[in-house]
Amino acid sequence: MPVVWLIDAYRAGERGQVRALVDALGYPCETKTLEYRTSRFMPHVLGRATLDGIEPGSRAQLRPPWPDLVVSCGVRNEPVCRWIREQSGGRSRYVHVGRPWGPLEQFDLVITTPQYRVAEAPNVLRNPLTLHSLDAARLALARSEWQPVFAALPQPRIAVLAGGDSGPFTLGPKAAARLGREVSAQAADSGGSLLVTTSSRTRASAVEALQLELRQPAHFHRWRAGDTANPYVGMLAWADRIVVTGDSIAMLSEACATGVPVQMFDLGGMRADHPVDRDFRLGGSLYAGLLRWGWAPLTRDITEVHRQLRESGRVNWLDEAPPASGADSGASDLERSVAAVRSLLGEA
Repeated sequence: MPVVWLIDAYRAGERGQVRALVDALGYPCETKTLEYRTSRFMPHVLGRATLDGIEPGSRAQLRPPWPDLVVSCGVRNEPVCRWIREQSGGRSRYVHVGRPWGPLEQFDLVITTPQYRVAEAPNVLRNPLTLHSLDAARLALARSEWQPVFAALPQPRIAVLAGGDSGPFTLGPKAAARLGREVSAQAADSGGSLLVTTSSRTRASAVEALQLELRQPAHFHRWRAGDTANPYVGMLAWADRIVVTGDSIAMLSEACATGVPVQMFDLGGMRADHPVDRDFRLGGSLYAGLLRWGWAPLTRDITEVHRQLRESGRVNWLDEAPPASGADSGASDLERSVAAVRSLLGEA
């Protein structure tokens, strides 16, 4: 059976993706968590195969026997994974998840999503949404766990998932208040309730503005670091419909996995033909300029994900009628990714 090294991601969202892939493969796996030398950035941007960007203690983890497969993501891990493949004499296959920074020929397989605008190539798999570990069994367990909290709330239960600032888009008090008003109006029209959660990226002023505008029966959760009673998956399990702020592709991916109708909330600027009063953020304005005039690999365009999801009928905007279902009738993104990796290893 193939042996896998997971060079773990250093950002939480990416960490969930690579771990979901490795878990689904079911091969023996060693997880390598690295420490990086912040003063050394040239190995990351020059496409080198080297350990120069990691601390000596981390280098000690990378010794033969070399694995059959290396899975990772993130620009800092690319030189390390190339080095491992080089040390193995090319035997170790390198699978990269997310945005590739080096030339495509430096990877055996890239599993990516539309916002990164990666060119078509034989070694590129472009999924519509990101990888995750949410499945029917996990939803069923969460439904049972959160029954005492959510079962008494009137139906339809509308889960509202709030993200935060992303690239040129800002979830500030204006957008958050508008979100609160719009979901409250929908819950009032249907006689339902709201299951609302913020996230690690939701700024405090947006949290306050969102909560102040909620008018219907609601369970409101403020995200807290290290919270062991986070109801996020429970909300997904109990939702009859889900509203996700358009900044979070990860939460959109998990919402679509539930099979219930999913709608996106436009923070402002996500649709050129739907102008709304927007929150100002200098970083957002600078990113918008980079997105328009800069080098494409330096930016990500999440509106590509919005466009493809809407065209496929899986997701609509909040001011549109909900789609019939958020589910994809074909193989899941994770199933397609597992099949591609097995084929790479000659196990298809």
